[in-house]
Amino acid sequence: MELESAYDVALADKMNAGRKQIIAELQKQIVGQSEVIELVLLTLFVGGNSLIVGVPGLAKTLLISTLAKVVDLKFNRIQFTPDLMPSDITGTDIIEEDPTTGRRRWTFVQGPIFGNILLADEINRTPPKTQSALLEAMQEHRVTIQGRTYTLDEPFFVFATQNPIELEGTYPLPEAQLDRFLFNTVLDYLSARDEVKVVDLTTANRAVEIKPVTNAEEILEFQRLIRMVPVAESVQEYVVNLVRATRHNSGSAPDFVKKYVNFGASVRAAQFIVLGAKVRALTRHRYHVAYEDVTALAAPVLRHRILLNFHAESEHIDTDEIIRRVLADMPPPAGKP
Repeated sequence: MELESAYDVALADKMNAGRKQIIAELQKQIVGQSEVIELVLLTLFVGGNSLIVGVPGLAKTLLISTLAKVVDLKFNRIQFTPDLMPSDITGTDIIEEDPTTGRRRWTFVQGPIFGNILLADEINRTPPKTQSALLEAMQEHRVTIQGRTYTLDEPFFVFATQNPIELEGTYPLPEAQLDRFLFNTVLDYLSARDEVKVVDLTTANRAVEIKPVTNAEEILEFQRLIRMVPVAESVQEYVVNLVRATRHNSGSAPDFVKKYVNFGASVRAAQFIVLGAKVRALTRHRYHVAYEDVTALAAPVLRHRILLNFHAESEHIDTDEIIRRVLADMPPPAGKP
């Protein structure tokens, strides 16, 4: 199966060449973390949002700010705190006086959400009321303030970070907001060799020049291309059955899901798995989605969409273990790529 035209095939080649250049530029600042970089770029090409979970000091903020420079997009960062208000994110109306007429009028002052890449740093440190200010922007790419709707510039992405070890003074993200994140990416410690590279890179007088390799127009073209990648009906059925198997009341759930899972993944999980699989296929120079693309992305798409019960907690079973068991319980058909 092929894309519709020679132009689309050439665009796919251009996307892959651009991806390699983006990775090369990121690696000037970021050491290791190849899996995390891949998921961040999949997010970019799909046009979604990502949650990045990792302890402090693993370059989460540096990764996203460097990415914004490489793709030449407007970057804004918000440090989430308990006293942050929704208007601190979206913007607010203020009264301005015209110096010539003396008349006063309401003027809207844009908040940091008006950009292309928004980094919501430590998003779980602010109350749900403020967290919800991102919901409309993440899904609809617009914000409504004082009854007026403002459309955000395209492309628009939210990358949020969380610290998994410090829970005091934090607020769990609402399930509705978690479901809007394409991936939940876990940022782990580097190897000893990579840590030596980080120390060497960051403790010397070295000027690192980051060069833009693409722009907003090209990224939007890549996003359009992704949705044209064909998916076989059997693969789509496999994705739907995989997602349904995470729901304890679906009728097709394995016994361990019925025992440990309170709520499974929504249909948005199936949509995101397919979209992510389309990008992954193109980055491997295939013009169709294979089962391996689906299974490779199951964990980052599903791990924040499965809510476990007290049985799982008491037996120290996490969502990644449930996903591994579900994949083992329903492997792809034999002989399929």
